Amino acid sequence: MSEIHEAASLIGTRRPEPCNIVIFGASGDLTKRKLLPALAHMHRWNLIGPESKIIGVVRERWDRSHWVNYVHDQLLNFFPDAVLNPPSWRRIAEKLDVVHGDLGEAELYRKLKAALRTSEGKCNAMFYLAIPPDWHERVAIHLREAGLADEGEGFRRIVVEKPFGTCLRTAKELNAKLLRNFKESQIYRIDHYLGKESVQNLMVFRFANAVFEPMWNRNYIDHVQISVAESLGVEYRALYYDKAGALRDMIQSHLLQVMSLVAMEAPVSLDARAIRDEKLKVLKSVRKIRPDEVDKYAVRAQYATGVVDGEKSAGYRDEPMVDPASTTETFAAVKVFVDNWRWHDVPFLLRTGKKLPARVSEIAIRFRKPPQNLFARYSKETPCNELIFRLHPDEGMVYTINAKQPGLAPELRKLHLDAPYSVPGMGAPEAYETLLHDVLLGEATLFASGSEVEESWRIVQPILDAWQEKKEVQLYSAGSWDVPGIARLMEGCEGDWRDLSVDSTHEFHTLS
Repeated sequence: MSEIHEAASLIGTRRPEPCNIVIFGASGDLTKRKLLPALAHMHRWNLIGPESKIIGVVRERWDRSHWVNYVHDQLLNFFPDAVLNPPSWRRIAEKLDVVHGDLGEAELYRKLKAALRTSEGKCNAMFYLAIPPDWHERVAIHLREAGLADEGEGFRRIVVEKPFGTCLRTAKELNAKLLRNFKESQIYRIDHYLGKESVQNLMVFRFANAVFEPMWNRNYIDHVQISVAESLGVEYRALYYDKAGALRDMIQSHLLQVMSLVAMEAPVSLDARAIRDEKLKVLKSVRKIRPDEVDKYAVRAQYATGVVDGEKSAGYRDEPMVDPASTTETFAAVKVFVDNWRWHDVPFLLRTGKKLPARVSEIAIRFRKPPQNLFARYSKETPCNELIFRLHPDEGMVYTINAKQPGLAPELRKLHLDAPYSVPGMGAPEAYETLLHDVLLGEATLFASGSEVEESWRIVQPILDAWQEKKEVQLYSAGSWDVPGIARLMEGCEGDWRDLSVDSTHEFHTLS
């Protein structure tokens, strides 16, 4: 990105105060793939104060030079521009420091406290827990006991990666444990999906445009489909994924959060509390699924051997580090209802899966059909209008309308009004850059509150319980959309599941 484009992207952007950015699990996969590149990019955009420090907390007996070399090598792999510019790399390297020790020993936290830098009379600190959830409570306790949760000298914020528990009970326990050591206002539960530019655009679309608001309700909308399809398998996440599955990994967190943004009422302001309150109202309004209804409203499946991109692909149970008898679902779909005045009896269909034919993420609003088909002589049916938010790839919005096919007869065809989100030549920050920047600013809008997390678990818990008791899973071929049982979730809805393998923005002539 050129300097002009970088400057343009930062118009109106606030620069955070100097801060000690502390990463627990600094030698782990999340740090090298996501956090270090995000911090380097923020440094490039001048969004990290010159007096800030980036402190890695590791178990290995690393000294500072080892940590600096490690960061250099990882950035060379994942964001090479950061180190190929020597002046820029030197400024990054100056911020780096490391503390090593056992996370369960108080000595580590005494060394960490001594390593924090005071700038402009403040000692601000952000603690990023890029570590397994089993360690969250112990680290929080040690931080508090070392005086590192006290905000007397500056702000103290703790960032917690998902999973936020493994069920409703464990989520409540984790929230209670964190709140014994930090205040809710200090806790940032990170969901990288909410940091995506196209997801953030949802709120702007909803509340900065008046044209769709009169139709944004049960009178005009037939149903909503929220889909996240991945073409890859479990890759390096097998140890975690085999204990989690698609329902926990994606629907409980990402997809329910996106659904709450689609369904929420207008907040009284853009304040984080006001927005979280409206999202929470949506989650609390979701109709409970009874144990005897799980098969009616939820589907799970696991990929078997198949063909992906013309090559034979192994089944999930044949993947490295996966239990050969595993019943973990790699595909999950759920049908939920939001029982409030606006959305009563409008189905929200959430689906996600791995080893599918394409990598696609989208939100599709399907409107009701016209009350009468005046063109029945020429067309058997009038297709439903759709408003599609494409999150990946080709971020943007598409509105499908019916128009006359050129010719003598008034036959119908679809037109797609295409509104790309990205601007050629203008870069957009990655999700982790946005979220880290918001933590440094103390802006919690894009982070789930403890209550939201618990309500999300309440929604999926009956499904988890039923699947745990049943202990069997249907299979689908890797590289196929043909998932057993998914059609039954469309009962009562207009049309079928959207075909995510079709590039709908170019299926017909587009009007830009």
